[in-house]
Amino acid sequence: MGSSSVVRRRDRRTRSICARARRNAVAGVVLAVLLSVAAPAAFAESPFDGRWEGSIAVPGSPLDIDIDLESDVDGALSGDISIPVQNISDMPLGSFESDGVNVRFKIPGIPGDPTFDGELSEDGATLAGAFLQGGAELTFSLGRDGSAGDALAALDGLDAVIEKALVDFKVPGLGLAVVHGGEVIFAKGFGDRNVDGQLPMTADTLFAIGSTTKAMVATVLAMQAEEGLMDWDEPLQRYLPSFRLSDPMVTARVTPRDLVSHRTGMPRHDLIWYNAQGGDRAGLIERLEHLELTADLRERWQYNNLMFLSAGYLSGQLDGRSWEETVEARLFEPLGMGRSNFSVLTSQQDGNHALPYRENEDGELERIPFRNIDLVGPAGSVNSSVREMAAWLAFNLAGGKVGDRQLLEPAGLAEVHSPQMVFTSTPPPESRVSQTAYGMGWGVEVYRGHPRVQHGGGIDGFSTAVTLYPEADLGIVSFSNRGSGLPSMINGVVADRVLELEPIDWLGQALARAKLAEEESLEGEDKLDQMRIAGTAPSRDLGEYVGEYDHPGYGTVTVEQVDAGLRYTFNGISAPLEHWHYDVFKSGLNPEDPTFKDIKAQFRGNFDGQIAELLLPFEPSASAIVFVKQASGQLTDPDYLRRLAGRYRNSSGQIVTLALAGGALTLHVPGQPLYDLKADVSGRFVIDGLQGYSVGFEEEDGAVSKVIFFQPNGVFEAVRLEN
Repeated sequence: MGSSSVVRRRDRRTRSICARARRNAVAGVVLAVLLSVAAPAAFAESPFDGRWEGSIAVPGSPLDIDIDLESDVDGALSGDISIPVQNISDMPLGSFESDGVNVRFKIPGIPGDPTFDGELSEDGATLAGAFLQGGAELTFSLGRDGSAGDALAALDGLDAVIEKALVDFKVPGLGLAVVHGGEVIFAKGFGDRNVDGQLPMTADTLFAIGSTTKAMVATVLAMQAEEGLMDWDEPLQRYLPSFRLSDPMVTARVTPRDLVSHRTGMPRHDLIWYNAQGGDRAGLIERLEHLELTADLRERWQYNNLMFLSAGYLSGQLDGRSWEETVEARLFEPLGMGRSNFSVLTSQQDGNHALPYRENEDGELERIPFRNIDLVGPAGSVNSSVREMAAWLAFNLAGGKVGDRQLLEPAGLAEVHSPQMVFTSTPPPESRVSQTAYGMGWGVEVYRGHPRVQHGGGIDGFSTAVTLYPEADLGIVSFSNRGSGLPSMINGVVADRVLELEPIDWLGQALARAKLAEEESLEGEDKLDQMRIAGTAPSRDLGEYVGEYDHPGYGTVTVEQVDAGLRYTFNGISAPLEHWHYDVFKSGLNPEDPTFKDIKAQFRGNFDGQIAELLLPFEPSASAIVFVKQASGQLTDPDYLRRLAGRYRNSSGQIVTLALAGGALTLHVPGQPLYDLKADVSGRFVIDGLQGYSVGFEEEDGAVSKVIFFQPNGVFEAVRLEN
């Protein structure tokens, strides 16, 4: 057992000591003084792991004992013993020997060398044998702790269910851990973490846990709120002055609580960060003010990764270090999550990590590259194993306590687990879920009468489901190395068994729905051309669509001409552009990265007939994102602009002056304000502040000879004067 569960065992013992002391008025064996014991550091899955209760057959009256056993990553056993009648609690055991069925261990430092030599029953429910001390031999008999034993028994046959599900749902592998009554009663891997290498999944295999990271962000902020470093309901700008949204009134009212409950009014806008490798979090936060809001503050729940990015960045700023360092110090270290990390780049350096997979267009399972999401890390970049995540579950179920340390007061954790924003959608009836809401990094609901706190996670090639039933003291975590709903379904199967609910065929029903959805999808694709206007063509030669298109929030889209077609690239992801109708193109399939498949792209011209804008529906719930075509780089080259500067005289004798100032051209016309000239996609310069006015130049023998003014009322020339 990890240290997070030790306190739970002690809590249960405290309630039973008095009753047991009365039953054990006479103790036949006197043991030595209680020794201090350090909290164990790792979870394991040997057949002896868990809490055992029973007695030694001392003449006259049996001596009640409790024994806790656990094994580390290498399978080495450790444990402790408690003897309530002698006020002995958690005395360490040693000298372990085991072959998986028989086990032998001692109580070190006690006269007579007390030794347990026992055998595990076939069903794993009892451990019995001889107790030896000072030449005397007594018998002992232990049974698994009642609640943990019952829960473990409820999982009989689960292995076969999971193995079949991996085949049915085409999932390479899955990890599962179950915590109940403060104990890790189940921790195991199934299938493969590496299909080609035939490397098996284990309870220690690292997965990308995706959005289940969010609960960690909220929990760390709760710790900081408890310390007075911030207040959940104070304006966010008090702590993060750089944070701005497109509506100043919303910006002024947003609080840290709003960030972690998805109620700022901003929709996802995920493609702003997806696959982005450049820049930093502070820079990304500065770009938020250029993204459209689709609701008022706290009007409705809208899932948003960018707000959790901001929340994680805030937590780091409050601690005066990075977000990663903050979580490492406040959660991972005290919980013993030593291999958990913050980047798939780090995970790949570990000898036991899962590879990501997907189902391709041909229905075959294929390995895919890891998706690096370090930039938006607080929204979902943590990697962990089900064994280490079991410590996170136990911490949440123990009211924020690990070992003897109260990392977060129960009231603070309860607030994180409490509803903050009601979901606007109704769950499907087959889910058996009601009273759905969102807490802080957790979904909060009731499942078949049982309060439930849960969250899913998904990033390319990985899916996660983390589920807590606080009143039942039950926690479940499962991971798969393919994007799939299988982890949440397995969590449902486990919950039904442990909670003793009438079983639901979650897997069979989901498989039937998946097959139906696949049929409907194929039928829908066959009808896609019904939305296309036949017989149309692009309004320009393809070369005129080529260029760079910028948006102040999203960044740059590059359009290239490739052979007889177009291709565009955004955040390092490319896709072919196939003509759809008029100036609308459709993204084709990039087999290496299908992110943009079937997204429409519309090119739009300006009054002068040039292609000036590219519209992409990167956020379906908001308006199309308008990327503005950028002028040729020559028009911003200082050396080129220096050639254009000078004095020019028009036909009426008026002299106009063009000058280079601050890396850009200015235009001075006598009797008028000084105008700034801005490079335009037409190859000319528009006069800033005058709609429909622009300036071009004419060259003779390699030298600029004229400036040409394009105006709504005509085209006018001015000849260059000698300096």
